[in-house]
Amino acid sequence: MACRITELVIDCRDPETLAEFWCAVLDYAVLERDDNGDIEIGPAGTGLGEGDLRLVLSRSDEPRRGKLPLHLDVNATDRDQDEELQRLFDLGARTADVGQTGEESWHVLADPEGNEFCLLRKRVEPAPR
Repeated sequence: MACRITELVIDCRDPETLAEFWCAVLDYAVLERDDNGDIEIGPAGTGLGEGDLRLVLSRSDEPRRGKLPLHLDVNATDRDQDEELQRLFDLGARTADVGQTGEESWHVLADPEGNEFCLLRKRVEPAPR
């Protein structure tokens, strides 16, 4: 037997804003809210361990210290990279500079709180639901 990653926790100042952003980016839904203000998002109608990775947006007032040691990579499912890049900008993403050369096939972006993520070139099939 082996483990499986089921959730990724992201510390953030405003879980509501990030939940709205990432739900729109990933076609996710809010699955749970707790009394601390944390929000769990994932594929609508799925239980833990079913479907794609869930994100837990955990309320934190701790200041961010430099570049994140971990980031998300996303791929478009129903459009080309340029169209998806524009959609992400329209949702509130912005370009981020982490030292890339400009020759990369991916785009480095930041979510509304500055968390870096990459939009890769390859289109993938939507996850089964």
